[in-house]
Amino acid sequence: MDSRLRKYAELAVKQGVNIQKGQLLVINAPVDTVEFVRLCVDEAYKAGASKVEINWNDDEITKLNYENVDTEILKKVSQWRIEQRKEVIDEKCAFLSISSTVPGNLKNIDPIKLQEVSLEQSKAFQPFRYYTMANVGQWSIVAVPNVTWAERVFPGLQGEEAMVALWDAIYKSVRIDHLNDPVKEWDEHNEKLRIHNDLLNKYNFKSLHFKNGKGTDLVVNLVKNHIWAGGYDTTQNGVIFNPNMPTEETFTTPLRTGVDGIVYGTKPLNYQGKLIENFWIRFKEGKAVEFHAEKEQDALANLINLDEGSCYLGEVALISHDSPISNMNILFYVTLFDENASCHLALGAAYPSNMLGGENMSETELLEHGCNVSMAHSDFMFGSHDMAIVGLTHNGEEVQIFKDGNFCI
Repeated sequence: MDSRLRKYAELAVKQGVNIQKGQLLVINAPVDTVEFVRLCVDEAYKAGASKVEINWNDDEITKLNYENVDTEILKKVSQWRIEQRKEVIDEKCAFLSISSTVPGNLKNIDPIKLQEVSLEQSKAFQPFRYYTMANVGQWSIVAVPNVTWAERVFPGLQGEEAMVALWDAIYKSVRIDHLNDPVKEWDEHNEKLRIHNDLLNKYNFKSLHFKNGKGTDLVVNLVKNHIWAGGYDTTQNGVIFNPNMPTEETFTTPLRTGVDGIVYGTKPLNYQGKLIENFWIRFKEGKAVEFHAEKEQDALANLINLDEGSCYLGEVALISHDSPISNMNILFYVTLFDENASCHLALGAAYPSNMLGGENMSETELLEHGCNVSMAHSDFMFGSHDMAIVGLTHNGEEVQIFKDGNFCI
């Protein structure tokens, strides 16, 4: 076994979810990741977890279900699954999700069927979204490669060679090597991001204006009392955790009705098992009013039309083009990685923690304060080497934030 795999498991448990003594850990994982899951379970018990429960999934079985099961049957969410989610949340668990995506896995599935099933499943679990969106408990996402994904990322390699290459890229992205202490590395990384967040919060920008050579010309107003965050996060009872590993972003909440202009995606978006490529979206008073994609436009339409809030933005995130993951010059085809190589926006729900007092607000109150509410939250990348960003302060001062794709403040 590669010694880095044990370090990765320790990092996910101690720095990702930061499991507390006596706390329940729930791991959501593909069946192919069993070796890594076992290590995570071992590390969780070493850290004092009261119990670890595993929810297994499999992309191939998901595809077979869509191919063979009637839509009305797939739409039904068993009551025991809803009760199971409620029970672990009532126990104040931590959630660790292990991603091992097969990009484009559902590309041949009817988009209407995908949309109907996705909508009903989202509705069923909507009452529990507050737990992670408002940081009531810890949650974290990490990734483990599979052969299909690895061969997509490295088309010149096959099988084990592709897997080794993708493992190396993942380890590098989460700051793991054979000799270092990745937990310590992440403490230092989190501190650097905190300093950056503090600087942006000090400016308290009214709006951001994005422009690049690809055609993006977008003004994003920010909610009043917005908070820039990134790196580590903190639960409502003060437990520090890292929601995404890797992460390079600093992000905040747009004003729901304050986005105008056009934005061009710069990397594919994996949504509902389909890869949306070469797309643009036009916004007017916050709403996506026009859009186009060269590939999988139906999937983009499904995302934008999922519910009343999915056509509005819930997040704006800034990442320098000259950054660790971007400099690998690898297209991962998975948002967890690609979003950390590029400035990005999210269609759908805002994180309540990105607004002062937001964690204690109802959905109605969030909307009243300009935060978007939705069952969706899907990041798409629009950063580039020539991105320029100008921030406008509340007293009318213009501040250059990005020049030639990188932070300049």
